[in-house]
Amino acid sequence: MTKRQLSPHNTATTPSSETDPKRVCTTTNTTNDNNKNNNNNKMITDQDQPNGVTWGEWMGAHKTGAAIDHESERIDRQKAAFGGDTIARLKDLNVLIVGCAGVGVETAKNLILSNVGGVMIWDMTICEEVHRGSNFYVTPEHVLKKEGGVTLAEASLGELRSLNPFCRVDILSKKTEELGGEEVLLSKDVLGTHRPYAAVVVTKLLPKKELIQLNETARANGIAFIMAVSNGVTSSIFSDFGPHHEITDATGEPTQTLAISNVEVLDDKPKLLQVEGVKEGEKVVIVTVAQSDHGLEDGDVVVLEDMREGMEGLNGKSVTVKRVAIASPTAAKVDTRGVAFKTALSLPTSSVISNFERQYDFYKTAFDEEEEGKSGKKMPVRTITIFNRLALVLNGDNGKKLLEDSSISSIDAFGKYQSGGLLNQVRPPIAKQYKSLAETLEKTPVPQMLRGEDWELGKGVDVHLSIAAALDFHEKTGHWPRLHHDDDAAEVVKLAEGISNERKAIEGTCWSQNIQYGFPMGEPRELDEKRIARYSRLFTTELSGFCAFLGGAAAQEVIKASGKFTPIDQWVHHDEEALVVDECKSNVGPLFGSRYDHQIAIMGKDFQARLANQRIFLVGCGALGCEYLKGLALMGAGTGKDGKVWVTDMDRIEVSNLSRQFLFRQNDVGHPKSVRGALVVKRWNPNVNIEALEKKVGNDSEDHFDDKFWESLSVCWNALDNVQARQYTDERCLFYTKPLLESGTLGTKCNHEVILPFRTSSYNDGKESDDNEAQIAMCTLRSFPYLPKHCIEYAKQAYFSDYFEFGPDVYENFRQDPLEFFSQLDTMEPGEQSRSLRMIKTFIDLQGEAGGKIDFNGCVRIAFNRMMKDFRTSILDLSHSADEMEKSSGKKFWTGTKRRPRPVDWTDPIPLLMEYLYSTSNLYASVWHVEGVRDRGQFQAVVDELKLEQPQWEPSGDKVDLSEGDNEEGDSGAGGEDDEKLKGELYKIDSSKLQPAQPQEFEKDGKLVEHTSVFGTDDLNFHIDFLTASTNMRSWNYDIKPSARHTVKITAGRIIPALATTTAMVCGLVDIEFCKLVLGLQSQGSEKFLNSNINLAAGSGNFTTFAPDPPVTIATGLESPLPESFTSWDKIELSFKTGEMSVEQLVQYITRSFGVTVDRIFLHGDTEDKAIFNIMDKNKLDWSIDFAEDGKVTVSDGVFTQWPQVRMAVQMLGRLPPTSGQRVVFKSQVEKVKASLDQTKDSFMKKFNGKVSNAYYESYRPSEEGEKQDYFDSVFEARDYVTLGVDCHTESKEDITLPGIKYIFDKN
Repeated sequence: MTKRQLSPHNTATTPSSETDPKRVCTTTNTTNDNNKNNNNNKMITDQDQPNGVTWGEWMGAHKTGAAIDHESERIDRQKAAFGGDTIARLKDLNVLIVGCAGVGVETAKNLILSNVGGVMIWDMTICEEVHRGSNFYVTPEHVLKKEGGVTLAEASLGELRSLNPFCRVDILSKKTEELGGEEVLLSKDVLGTHRPYAAVVVTKLLPKKELIQLNETARANGIAFIMAVSNGVTSSIFSDFGPHHEITDATGEPTQTLAISNVEVLDDKPKLLQVEGVKEGEKVVIVTVAQSDHGLEDGDVVVLEDMREGMEGLNGKSVTVKRVAIASPTAAKVDTRGVAFKTALSLPTSSVISNFERQYDFYKTAFDEEEEGKSGKKMPVRTITIFNRLALVLNGDNGKKLLEDSSISSIDAFGKYQSGGLLNQVRPPIAKQYKSLAETLEKTPVPQMLRGEDWELGKGVDVHLSIAAALDFHEKTGHWPRLHHDDDAAEVVKLAEGISNERKAIEGTCWSQNIQYGFPMGEPRELDEKRIARYSRLFTTELSGFCAFLGGAAAQEVIKASGKFTPIDQWVHHDEEALVVDECKSNVGPLFGSRYDHQIAIMGKDFQARLANQRIFLVGCGALGCEYLKGLALMGAGTGKDGKVWVTDMDRIEVSNLSRQFLFRQNDVGHPKSVRGALVVKRWNPNVNIEALEKKVGNDSEDHFDDKFWESLSVCWNALDNVQARQYTDERCLFYTKPLLESGTLGTKCNHEVILPFRTSSYNDGKESDDNEAQIAMCTLRSFPYLPKHCIEYAKQAYFSDYFEFGPDVYENFRQDPLEFFSQLDTMEPGEQSRSLRMIKTFIDLQGEAGGKIDFNGCVRIAFNRMMKDFRTSILDLSHSADEMEKSSGKKFWTGTKRRPRPVDWTDPIPLLMEYLYSTSNLYASVWHVEGVRDRGQFQAVVDELKLEQPQWEPSGDKVDLSEGDNEEGDSGAGGEDDEKLKGELYKIDSSKLQPAQPQEFEKDGKLVEHTSVFGTDDLNFHIDFLTASTNMRSWNYDIKPSARHTVKITAGRIIPALATTTAMVCGLVDIEFCKLVLGLQSQGSEKFLNSNINLAAGSGNFTTFAPDPPVTIATGLESPLPESFTSWDKIELSFKTGEMSVEQLVQYITRSFGVTVDRIFLHGDTEDKAIFNIMDKNKLDWSIDFAEDGKVTVSDGVFTQWPQVRMAVQMLGRLPPTSGQRVVFKSQVEKVKASLDQTKDSFMKKFNGKVSNAYYESYRPSEEGEKQDYFDSVFEARDYVTLGVDCHTESKEDITLPGIKYIFDKN
């Protein structure tokens, strides 16, 4: 074996497993007994690999057939939310779901999509037509089957199995009383997994005895017990993780990794330095971190890692940290956000303290002088936390043990710190105890309600008593309360009252007492008989919105059995009494077996009729959109003669969508989301009138989504994933006065917002941005990385962008049209010019080196040269320059976070080198339209045949940037003469002889690969492979921990964590709000509606809901009786159907109406300088340029502000004698300006005296011919109005703010 051949065992730095980047084995896919023919789920062994080649085993692009990890591809977004460890633990979870109506099927769906190990469903109820209102998998065939009927579990099984081939799903056929027995709940081998149940979810109330027994059995055997039930307009969820439950991660928030930049030992803690638990004069170790804010609290625990130079014994050791603060006189008014303060913190801690001590003494002296003779008064002092410092707690037993275990002789050893070191935050596990169902039913004094106001008022007491009474009712009568049955309702109320009275004397129980601000007062109050009776009358019904809400929340509770996240504590009720607006018997009944019977029984026949004729615009068909389409189909929205649902989405279905966008299956991949989603729900409810579109909603689609379309809508419903699109739909709803339903998710977090015309704030009233990420200094990325994310970002921003995006793009611009390229070059910034020229020269030189045409061997050579330059030559150059600087300055360079890098060595290669060559060569093959080599054995042979040689390194004369400032361009802007020389060389190139190149648009999920013989989706394009190899090559250079492929994909692809559970839950809440809209509750005030901000990971304390905020008022600056304020819903309408205004008349109208001076009238919302009226242009009418008989010129001062170049010409005409021949030149210049001024005046007067619509058309019609002009014309022709904004002020120069103007005119 030659040195360039890589041993399959030499894999120490190859990141091939998501949970252990240093493993080389592949993962095993869990098979599903329900999918026997799935041949992709087998263990991949070395024998499956060509020629025994194992480098690159972790990559995705070479894999086909059995080698592809389809399971991992599906759960990318879940892994971003849960982490790899939790994802692995979920495969150990088997779940029993009791009940398969609406809540049950929703819970099962979400758990299966979450990729738990197995789901067993139980429900012996025979399918009826009404079940089709909440269980989306029940079909007419299930309902109509005569012999024996079809159970809800049987009806759901097939579709549930198809959701995820990697989760085992089956049905259980047992009696209710057998559920808690040895054969069911206590089975040791569920679904052939050889594992027991980890959780049971009860989704419908069971008889009291069986329910309590099931809970007790679960508690006694370490099985999580969740109950989620929906009855009418009431939903309840209960969570019990038994007497002993350990939470390994309470919130799921990312832990901090802090880079150490300095460690200091203070022998004598100064008086001003404040560290909890450290006394004045004691020794303390202060750690300075590179980040400006460590984000830790007193008592947090960190693990030391990457400690060096004699401190290696500390690696892997835990230590408690405390915040560091400094006392400062209040009078000093230190600006902790200012540059001066932040700069001061870069000094050693002793210097920082000295500065504060001098400041303290100065103010103390001044204070003492001022307060001389006054006794007892102390100088006011404030505490300033130093957020880039932490103190290590080493003075207790744990500290002593740390020193002993790490072979560190004493605290003083920390003073020898030179460089490196990380503090990794760890969260100690939390042990919690939970009470049983029986105990909490009785001893929950103030049960939590989802709506905060209801909780504080104690409305949960009546819901809690209703559940207890219903259980007793069934125990007494043998049946559950019947629909609309007054006698049953009266009996349930009576039982509830009896339960309440029995509990009065028992402390800590749930009974009807006064509750104030969530605290029981011990004073009896009247039972809410109306609420309890309603609960009874509607007990047998369920609404699809409540089912989705509970199904998401319950499934998320099950996931917490893995130890991840905090369970709810322990009950949460939600009661939407607002939905019951009319209990007229002829409206809510009689019922004749419709699929909508439950909705009718609750909200009435008139509601169902209005619902059928709703016209709904659903924007987006991703995870949110799929849930909303499901809800609309189940409810029967858009099924009437005038009703319709439009759904639009430009995206195509990807494999990674399948873990949460439950309408799609594997065979849908590559097809339009909106089309496939509409087909599915149309199959569920053929009466839904639905149109699927693949159009973007924005400023460039208003010819399709026109006035007629928007004005016909009942509601706009957002299912979007970006701020810009949300802002646009909100603007449209504001303009057309339409309600908007808005929602969003981020992992376990979600929110929703109901936006009502004139009654609530709008989306744009808040400040939202997609750009919420902290920026990393370019100097850190370029030369001094110290964290894995630095290597990932540099691989994406520098390597991938330069080599495969920016480079090929500018090269192609030059190749296709050199003259056009050079004209564009002049508009670029100097740094970008230099970068562009060098990239083009590089791409041309590559072809010269390849003999004119680049083949795959040429791609390999290019990749090899890149590897040598980026990971060897540049590293050696950097180290050499740093060494020279050390020699000249006498100061050590590699300190703090700056790590001395090491170069790669092709003569003794690590596997990463081949991995880099493999992915980079194939990416270059895509760039140069060359057939790639995916077979790794063949690729190894190509490399061996080329006999690639490592170039000899010699110190370069080029300057290496060692600065620590944030110079983004480095030395790329130092072009000057070199750039001019490059331009000259490129001018001589015959571009027609150059080889075409294909820029690579970064795609995190693969897509189809062009220019190769391999077709497919996910991971075939080498993008993530290249980034992972580049990241870990750079990590190897700087001795930084390697990154797993999935980590690179999440970070570089800016992948947003997404979960089926969160999506379902928030969409259920929005479905309920939609019902309120249909009921017309907005006329009763926005208080009837509910917004939410919920984190399913952090316990029930983070279930936050609230009434929508009122509209934000905008002050006009006018005085009464004129409007003093308005909201974003308001606009001024001016209609001139019988004679259009001129611009002058419009200006006069605004001036008279509001007593203002109009400065500018423009397209409303436009941020450019264009306008149909600008007072600056009007002022030019007073400007003049006059030629006197003696040849002198008189020019208004304003002319010089517009044409400053004419000032010299005017001065020269005043100085030169009439006979001077030079006067002709200067006079010509002035005459040209005079002509321009006259033209400006004529143009202004034409617009000023002309119609407003004509002025708008002339001002805003695009100047370039083509699509933009055609689009503008089509939109303009279709409308009889324009929207205008006004800038104006009062006589006292105070700015006035007016609403937008809708100016309506006669098109004829």
